[in-house]
Amino acid sequence: MLYHAYELQRSWMNSASALAAISSGMLSNPANPLGYTGIGPLVANALDVFAHATAHYGKPAFGIDSVEIAGKTHSVTESVAIKRPFGDLLRFHVEGTPADRPRLLIVAPMSGHYATLLRGTVERMLESAEVFITDWADAKMVPQSAGDFDLDDYIDYLIDFAGHVHSEAGGQRIHMMAVCQPSVPAFAATALMNLHKSPATPATLTMMGGPIDTRECPTVVNNMAMQRPIAWFRQSVIATVPLKYPGAGRRVYPGFMQLSAFMSMNLSSHMMSHYEMFKHLTVGDEASANATKDFYDEYRSVCDMTAEFYLQTVEEVFQKHSIPKGEFRHKGELVDITQITDTALLAIEGERDDISGLGQTKAALKLTPNLPEDQKRYYMAEGAGHYGIFNGSRWRTKVAPVVEDWIAAHAK
Repeated sequence: MLYHAYELQRSWMNSASALAAISSGMLSNPANPLGYTGIGPLVANALDVFAHATAHYGKPAFGIDSVEIAGKTHSVTESVAIKRPFGDLLRFHVEGTPADRPRLLIVAPMSGHYATLLRGTVERMLESAEVFITDWADAKMVPQSAGDFDLDDYIDYLIDFAGHVHSEAGGQRIHMMAVCQPSVPAFAATALMNLHKSPATPATLTMMGGPIDTRECPTVVNNMAMQRPIAWFRQSVIATVPLKYPGAGRRVYPGFMQLSAFMSMNLSSHMMSHYEMFKHLTVGDEASANATKDFYDEYRSVCDMTAEFYLQTVEEVFQKHSIPKGEFRHKGELVDITQITDTALLAIEGERDDISGLGQTKAALKLTPNLPEDQKRYYMAEGAGHYGIFNGSRWRTKVAPVVEDWIAAHAK
């Protein structure tokens, strides 16, 4: 009933959003005399903000057509390297660049948002590397005939994707970057590839704002996961996909619930952002208003996760702390993190991260005693929140150069 109630509410809000957009357009029309009164523009701008805040957003496009390198503009081609039911591997090729550029596999989070949340991450790394990224599917769009998808399957996908990227690298070692939640499965996949001496073992693994050990500086997100037994999550936040979608009948953790949780964590900030958008529109600052709109277009574009993946992640990562305790298993096989001896590790955290607290990602460096110290590095981005470590000006000018230097220092 939860999903059906949401769909009903969404249909009502879509109608309200459309009506508000039409009304705003009418009031803003130069032919409308009300547009020249004091109240007309204010009402039009308020309706514009409401229409944007209540609209439904589908899957965005990356839309990266070009990138500037050393003052020269290069065209970018996006293609699907591997297509799988629960996620594709996308490749971004920069025309006119050396064939031996580093190959970087960016692991996007499966946490309610699409991989396009990392558009800025991809765009910046294209300046120095050939970039591949995991493009996870919206679970409600995957038919039940495709089977289940859990944390073990996620790790299998990463190992397979790494193998494909390596096959295209011409004998070079590849590099992997995990942003937020996938730091855990990427860490596990790297350990397994090290253990089995896979030729696709990454030369470097960069983990950014990842919950490797959530016992370090717990956040509100961590505490919420610890306060309830896994049975509560199974009964309270898991829903069934309605008949209108290809994945009808599949059990999922709905994206709208994840978005609601994130919005509620900083509700006053989100309300202030929309108020600022209204003020920008009122004074004719379209550029600033559009920047806020662009952010929320992406932020409110959400997708569902399979129930089995969500529940296994909550239990193993946030409740049992299986990775730092050395108890995590992948399809029955113990994942021995201490076997990482051939992958240089870079842990990056944001000083003001309220989702993955300080020390949670850095813990990965303590869990790999057999890796030489000169193969480990920690970097804290001063003043950066969770999203600031992979998007925005701090990412472009402070964090990305650290990643690039680390990759260059371990290119083989």
